[in-house]
Amino acid sequence: MNTPSIPLPGGAWALGELSVSRFGYGAMQLAGPGVMGPPADRDAALAVLREAVDLGITHIDTAGAYGPRFTNQLIREALHPYPPELRLVTKVGADRDRHGGWPPAREPEDLRRAVHENLDDLGLDVLDLVNLRLGDARGPRPGSLAAPLATLVELQQQGLIRHLGVSNATAEQVAEARAAAPIVCVQNMYNLAHRQDDELIDELAGQGVAYVPFFPLGGFSPLQSSSLSAVAERLDATPMSVALAWLLQRSPNILLIPGTSSRAHLRENVAGAGLRLSPEDIAELDGIGR
Repeated sequence: MNTPSIPLPGGAWALGELSVSRFGYGAMQLAGPGVMGPPADRDAALAVLREAVDLGITHIDTAGAYGPRFTNQLIREALHPYPPELRLVTKVGADRDRHGGWPPAREPEDLRRAVHENLDDLGLDVLDLVNLRLGDARGPRPGSLAAPLATLVELQQQGLIRHLGVSNATAEQVAEARAAAPIVCVQNMYNLAHRQDDELIDELAGQGVAYVPFFPLGGFSPLQSSSLSAVAERLDATPMSVALAWLLQRSPNILLIPGTSSRAHLRENVAGAGLRLSPEDIAELDGIGR
């Protein structure tokens, strides 16, 4: 298991009073096909989680909708009792249907149920950080988040949640959330090729708020670019490691949560935290998304 003497991959960032490694791990891929059902190889899934902690990762991202519930149960089986420095970040606001869809679930009873299920499945009395997932599977959608956020603030006041964040949100929703409650992170889609949140990232960095890109490697359509391949070849690294290194150097408030169900792939991803890109490398990579 990880000890405090192990360097934190990518360095550290504070989510409120909680310090986490800037390079984390996203647990979504540990569930079965389509993020439904149990993993095909349960022992391999447990081994990946333990390897993540052994590599110094102290930030694991999950959600009760993954499986649903199977991924949280795997985390508990693999890592409980949790190392004191490990932080588990979860999401509420979406359910799963029998077709594998992600219907919104942001009514008060939905959110309360989701928080209690996360607590039960993870074996916790309080959740370190809960992100309110907005929008839908196609991306952010405009509209007020006041009602669902108020429910989470109520659960926070009851001592069930330490910190709050928002996910899949527009810039206007982020501003609305931050005006209503202390928000420690924003989790949106962002990577080398999809840079719609550049301005938001810079604004949040100036205010000490973390930005956590999901699909940092392109998600279901992995990043492909001749520029990315050229930089990777010069550095004798994989293109995905370079893409992750670019994100870490893009802004100090960016926290990474790439997912994988392979220990070898996990180690390859973590190697990206140690790459240093030159100004010339960064300039070439910046051209991909602009």
